[in-house]
Amino acid sequence: MFHPQTGGMMDIDTAALHLSTLHALRDGRITEAIGTARMLLRIDPTHDGARRNLIRGLLLDGQHAATIAEARDAIRATPDSTELFFLLGTALNALSRPVEARDALARSVALGPGFAPAWVNLGNALMDLDDLQGAEHHCRQALTIDPALIEAHVSLGFILTSQGRLAEGIAALEEALRLNPRHVRAHWNLATARLLAGDLPRGFAGYEWRKRHDRYRHDFINPPGPVWDGGGTGGDTILVHAEQGFGDTIQFARYLPLIAGRGFHPVLACEPSLIPLLSRLPGVQVVAKGGPLPLYDAWIDQMSLPPLFGTTLDTIPFPDGYLPGPARHPSTRPARIGLAWRGNPAHSNDRRRTPPPAAFAPLLARTDVRFVSLVPDETLPGTEATALTDHAATADVIASLDLVISVDTSVAHLAGAMGCPAWVLLPFAPDWRWLLNREDSPWYTAIRLFRQRNPGDWGEVMGRVIAALEG
Repeated sequence: MFHPQTGGMMDIDTAALHLSTLHALRDGRITEAIGTARMLLRIDPTHDGARRNLIRGLLLDGQHAATIAEARDAIRATPDSTELFFLLGTALNALSRPVEARDALARSVALGPGFAPAWVNLGNALMDLDDLQGAEHHCRQALTIDPALIEAHVSLGFILTSQGRLAEGIAALEEALRLNPRHVRAHWNLATARLLAGDLPRGFAGYEWRKRHDRYRHDFINPPGPVWDGGGTGGDTILVHAEQGFGDTIQFARYLPLIAGRGFHPVLACEPSLIPLLSRLPGVQVVAKGGPLPLYDAWIDQMSLPPLFGTTLDTIPFPDGYLPGPARHPSTRPARIGLAWRGNPAHSNDRRRTPPPAAFAPLLARTDVRFVSLVPDETLPGTEATALTDHAATADVIASLDLVISVDTSVAHLAGAMGCPAWVLLPFAPDWRWLLNREDSPWYTAIRLFRQRNPGDWGEVMGRVIAALEG
């Protein structure tokens, strides 16, 4: 700050600026905190407190690349700081760089073994590296240091759920919510654990917390008008807002005929590429999400429909299929197989759910089967290319096949929704909708599940797939 007449630096109370930054961070005024910290650093570039406050603010603001750059610069001046390595590792983890995050957080723990948050985040980094036992150990160590650390209970619950230890995972998450009943991630993790356990009523009730989760809340538009509660006058138009991925939209499209069956007119607003496919549902109007909407009487988010219809494992609607498909003639030796060998690379869990291309080589070496690629514009050696312009075109190809083999992606849901036989390859810690310890799916009677028995081991899974083909 310069004096307007002399051009010199005015006397500024740096202690007051530092205190102002701390108050802004405490009160959640992150942009203000970052700006004040930067101002203080222009006055005194060596101010250690201002540098740390800037890094804290950048991390809270989600500026992870900037956090990493500033933290590394600060570490050069203060190489023995537990907090700086913690901030660095946390930002690296947020950018899905778990090896670097592990190293930084291990250094933080070594420098400050009594700093419980570093143990938690080191556990999170190990979880991302599929070291489930190490992740659990570090979260439990954090709770030994600080039994009231909510984030440790939340992470432990997620880690235990990922190991299939659902009762323990649910207990850890319930403890987190005892400490903070409004904790969004605890509610979210508890909901997915209950869904994975097959407790659909309580799972879907808790799943409403997705609307507050940082990962998903941007997808909810809350259009004008009342939220549909299942009631209304026959003939009312109900706007259903699709959410999350293509597979989610296809899976929960099964509820649209139920709405029509109650005498209402359902309108689904979804991604444009799904319109040709889902327009095949009788009695359903489909429009582009984000485009002009028709007049409607009430609206609802699509994945809020299961609890509205009282869905349990035994009452899932249309498990035999609900999208038009061909009459099936089961074959013991499929001759033409569609292969969806990868999912969307942008998916947060794609690293675990998509095998490396080489894992398919033993399957594709078979000469008694024709394999058709169900990945748009891409093939693997041994697969035939097809013209897949949208999901409707993919459905038309699936209708000509004897079998679909798919990773956990929208193609699996599409085949199941058509009632076409499909074998789905699942990672060790599957998405909640596939449940645990079963080879079938209550959502799709046409689907058979092939699960990893050990994290990352696709070779054993592919061996069982080949044996099933031969059987």
